[in-house]
Amino acid sequence: MSWPTSCNKKDKMKAATAISISAIKNAWEQLASLVQARISANLSDENGASILVIPPIPEEHSFLRKFVQDHNLGNLEYWTLLMALAPHVRPQFWDAVIQKALPQAGDYSQIGGLRGKQFRGFLPTGETVLFVLAGDHWDARQKILELFDPEHPFAQKKILWLEAPPEGEPLMSGKLVLNPVHIALLNTGKEHLPHFSSQFPAQLLKTKMDWSDLVLNPQTRGHIDELRAWLNFNPTLLDKMGLSRKLKPGYRALFYGPPGTGKTLTATLLGQEFKKDVFRVDLSMVVSKYIGETEKNLARLFDQAEHRNWILFFDEADALFGKRTQVKDAHDRYANQEVSYLMQRIETFEGLVILASNLKGNMDDAFTRRFQSIIFFPYPSPEEQLAIWGKAFPETLPPTPDTDLPNLAQRYKLSGSNIMNIVQYCCLEALSRRLTAVPGELILKGIHRELMKEGRAS
Repeated sequence: MSWPTSCNKKDKMKAATAISISAIKNAWEQLASLVQARISANLSDENGASILVIPPIPEEHSFLRKFVQDHNLGNLEYWTLLMALAPHVRPQFWDAVIQKALPQAGDYSQIGGLRGKQFRGFLPTGETVLFVLAGDHWDARQKILELFDPEHPFAQKKILWLEAPPEGEPLMSGKLVLNPVHIALLNTGKEHLPHFSSQFPAQLLKTKMDWSDLVLNPQTRGHIDELRAWLNFNPTLLDKMGLSRKLKPGYRALFYGPPGTGKTLTATLLGQEFKKDVFRVDLSMVVSKYIGETEKNLARLFDQAEHRNWILFFDEADALFGKRTQVKDAHDRYANQEVSYLMQRIETFEGLVILASNLKGNMDDAFTRRFQSIIFFPYPSPEEQLAIWGKAFPETLPPTPDTDLPNLAQRYKLSGSNIMNIVQYCCLEALSRRLTAVPGELILKGIHRELMKEGRAS
């Protein structure tokens, strides 16, 4: 699909959505015809021997077709996804199609399906997929069963699965479940990002800054470049060079150093550069005093993050990743289990996990052995502080010419965050006084104020 050069990104998305809606409408009609034909064939043939040709994937562009191509799926997967998608976008689809095909009102048990607790419409099950795509043909049914095998991409990538049926009932009677994260993607072409909540205790990090705004010492920046190399070349290393059999998936990095030295901004900029969403995990909502709840919270978080191309950023990570304790009672034993569980989930996560801590010594040794990168973010040197001062003030409200910023950078030990707090205070004061430049004594007052706030002598 080509677009005029004058089209902007928003116009292209609108056009793509319109084309996708038209294409998917045709696909719904094909699916409805297939279901009705299957029911009619079964009603007229007691042995179920009628052979129906499953339509090929429609040639027209749609977000569903693109999704199938991107994940190297086939024709059976396409129609299975469409069946699972129906209750979410066309709630009455199944009931209308089935009722139209039946000569008289009533249920048609051969097609499977069930009713939800709140949603009273038809919900497809594994039996529904078997019936529509295979009928009673055993060879075809075997191919459908393979769609729900643990080794199939549906399961491996957590795209679609069968809900576990009640104990003792057939596996294929389980409800067909489409991963909620894909519903919006298949309809609009945009991935739905979860909102911060108790069910998803992580916040999306964004910034309007870029790498030129971040001042780091050369050694730290060199380590960050190693991490950027992994983000850039990992697919080549694993897939084209055959190291996927020998290397563990994912990448684990520890950022440590004083507060305000650029750890969070660095994680955010990595996501921005490589077009990955960065989520900062709120450990206060993850850690629970109730036995087993911390593991459940972590499981929900990692389950949502898997195969999503995200970066997970655990700030103040020593609250959960700290040293394991000698077991003296049941509380110690369960606390150590939480750490072990977290270690296991991080090691199997295929993306980038960044842990941030003020002190490297607070981290459990078993964790540090598993990091590919351990990166120190020190307080900026006087030269680096001067560079931060130079970038911090707005052009319309600069320091007065007599301000000795090199001297201030030599005299005071400040982080980048400290300097930005001082600049904000000074600019607000200058604006309230209707000044056109920030005098040096106001900057000095801001420095003293910031140091006192942290309990440091000025």
